Amino acid sequence: MKFLRNLLAAIFGTLIALGLILVLFIGIAAISGSSDKVTVKKNSILNLKMKTIVKDFAPKSDDPFEQIFKMSDKKVGLNQLLNAIENAKTDENIKGINIHTLGINAGVAQTQTLRDKLVDFKESGKFIYAYADVYDQKSYYLSSVADSIYVNPIGAVDFKGLSGEVLYYKDFQDKTGMKMEVIRHGKYKSAVEPYLYNEMSEANRAQTLAFLNSIWNELIDDIAESRNISTEKLNTIADNLLGRNADLAIENNLVDKAIYFDEYVSTLKSLVGIENDDTLNTIDIESYISTGKGRISSTGSDKIAVIYAQGEIIYGKGDEEKIGQDLIINALKKARKNKKVKAIVLRVNSPGGSALASELMWRELEITSDSLPLVVSMGNVAASGGYYIACNADKIFAEPTTITGSIGVFGTIPNISELAGNIGINAEQVSTNKSPSYSVFEPMTEEFRAVTKEGVEQIYTTFLTRVANGRNMTVEEVDEIAQGRVWSGTEALKVGLVDELGNLDDAIAYAAELAETTDYKVRNYPSYKVDFEEKFSSFPFSKAKEDILKEELGEENYKIYKNIKQISNLKGVQARLPYILEIK
Repeated sequence: MKFLRNLLAAIFGTLIALGLILVLFIGIAAISGSSDKVTVKKNSILNLKMKTIVKDFAPKSDDPFEQIFKMSDKKVGLNQLLNAIENAKTDENIKGINIHTLGINAGVAQTQTLRDKLVDFKESGKFIYAYADVYDQKSYYLSSVADSIYVNPIGAVDFKGLSGEVLYYKDFQDKTGMKMEVIRHGKYKSAVEPYLYNEMSEANRAQTLAFLNSIWNELIDDIAESRNISTEKLNTIADNLLGRNADLAIENNLVDKAIYFDEYVSTLKSLVGIENDDTLNTIDIESYISTGKGRISSTGSDKIAVIYAQGEIIYGKGDEEKIGQDLIINALKKARKNKKVKAIVLRVNSPGGSALASELMWRELEITSDSLPLVVSMGNVAASGGYYIACNADKIFAEPTTITGSIGVFGTIPNISELAGNIGINAEQVSTNKSPSYSVFEPMTEEFRAVTKEGVEQIYTTFLTRVANGRNMTVEEVDEIAQGRVWSGTEALKVGLVDELGNLDDAIAYAAELAETTDYKVRNYPSYKVDFEEKFSSFPFSKAKEDILKEELGEENYKIYKNIKQISNLKGVQARLPYILEIK
């Protein structure tokens, strides 16, 4: 009895101690956060380093564990970056912008939006200068907007055109006996191609080359205008790698001068009118945002609601990384109940996912459009399920470099019957009825395949109907441009999948026009609430596991691991982007 009493006392003592430690940590975080107040000094330069992950929407977390223990990657909202640059135009303390980045943690469409905002910033008469030891293509594209571009004397500009790579697994499946059974609709629905073939189909190669060329043409058109180089010359530079060292980069007008960083700092000092011995005042854009410059002030009482649908579409709740129907439906209902909200803009940045979740969100958007103007703004990608939820808007805006379309569906089911046979495993089934059933240990029967194919066809037909009704097209017209084919924003405009090329600001302005309001504020949705039960269930091992895998496998192998894991977790019929493709 005494032992039990002592044991319980020890347990309670431990819990109390942990509680006190937690309170102490929260107090320390609050004190340190309040003491780090950022101010913008006179004659400051705004630094654009772009190391932080850029999301369309990245509200400040209300999770104390994340703030104390840094349990997630640091991120910044694209809307905050754009607002900060807009505010810097008229900020007397900001004399110009310095782009100094080795890489940009943003998609191509996001980068183009940022670049367009920097073009607008230059109209204020303030300067933009850029420096890097080495430019990759995305950082060079952003930096090409600068008045002058500098590179390290032993640096380079990696300017070579766009390419994409897809891994194929058919031989692996044949050798191991592990395979994916595939049911699909759409000759371009190539998400499942790696399980069926050893090489890329001609249809997939054609669509991939088409949208890569479309995106590339957008990039070099912008660079050509800023650097006064013809697009033909830029393609020649890319074909022959004529930026591969500093001398060639200067000779071909990709950069203006090769200097060391300390010399570049001296150049910046002269631009703000201080002596070389004086201290150069700089402020990172994330710190600038923390001063309140990530918002645009307005006295208007009307509101335009911007609802961010970002990430893979899953059936369920959803969070900041994934789109769940619960999250989006609740956001739409809250916006509709707010009498000050006069219109809604749905910002889509998603490769798609669960067809059922997409249908549920489509229905809520349909209800919403009956009472409020509904406008869609497409980000880096709005494909398959991402297009499904966009198709019934009053108007669809896409960036020229947006990846969209992919109107098609597929289902994948793992099968290890050959592997099981090879290692001596035999599975026997007993059923009460004759309905087609499936086991991963048995080959798929034709009866089960037929039933599953019927489900895929039904969802594809529904998808076509949703798009046809939303776009005022016939089902046959949609089917011609569907079949799972992927389009760039520019291409999508030509075939009628989008209405206009433009960014989020353009979509918001049009929504306000439909609502007949000129003085308004933007209200962002959804709000991401912390589920402490979920937080405690994974604390603190989830992050540790990720770090260990990255350390052991390396970044590239860890990406492959994540891709395989993501594919293996697919459930049900999918409406998603045809493949995992990283544009470099």
